[in-house]
Amino acid sequence: MSAEGHVITLRLLKSFALSVDHKRVPLSSSAQRLLAFLALQDMPRTRTYVAGTLWPDVTTPRANANLRSSLWRATRTGHQVIDASTQELAISKHIGVDIHEAATRAHQLLDMSRSCDDILTAQTRAELSADLLPEWSENEWVLIEQEQYHELRLYALEAMTERLTAAGRHGEAVAAGLAAVRAEPLRESAHRVLVKAHLAAGNRGAALRQYEQCRRILLEELGLEPSQTLRILVPSLSSCLRKA
Repeated sequence: MSAEGHVITLRLLKSFALSVDHKRVPLSSSAQRLLAFLALQDMPRTRTYVAGTLWPDVTTPRANANLRSSLWRATRTGHQVIDASTQELAISKHIGVDIHEAATRAHQLLDMSRSCDDILTAQTRAELSADLLPEWSENEWVLIEQEQYHELRLYALEAMTERLTAAGRHGEAVAAGLAAVRAEPLRESAHRVLVKAHLAAGNRGAALRQYEQCRRILLEELGLEPSQTLRILVPSLSSCLRKA
């Protein structure tokens, strides 16, 4: 909630969107990059650092000029979205950023010392199923952030699958496991938690099909067989494979 009583949110998952009171606010591409960068930094950064990172291929005077222009364009929203001093810039503290909230829930799911019943929801699964600014991959600073969040969300989806399986919420567990597999088909640990979810639900056939899908992908893409850890999960799997 901003000082004026407006709800301002910034979406960086799936795509960029700045909204005020649930209405989308148009921004130039340069202002979008500046706001997204400051949101992902989540701390004040010097103007020199921001300019050098966002415009690394131009001269320092040109980068600084680009920064001033982008900052001016960001202020045209009519709302304070950036806290600016003569030396530093930061995203305004009152803006809700979806990736911050998603990352917080991801870390909670990975903390085995706490109960997460309150966040074992379809909304959490949806947030963890989305990548960070997937259409912005030409920016090097985005690539680093993308990779970090991608790994975090995969571990969190797997943890969510295991928590839901343990809670007997098998359909939701399978949905979370499928989201993990879709995000990274070559990730054996994602297939493993999904196989466990199928087995916990009593769906041995589904577990076998999932194993076979994993085995085929690993062989075709990497020339590898699934690990023993995965193979021993499914009862009578070895005999089934011999018959095939």
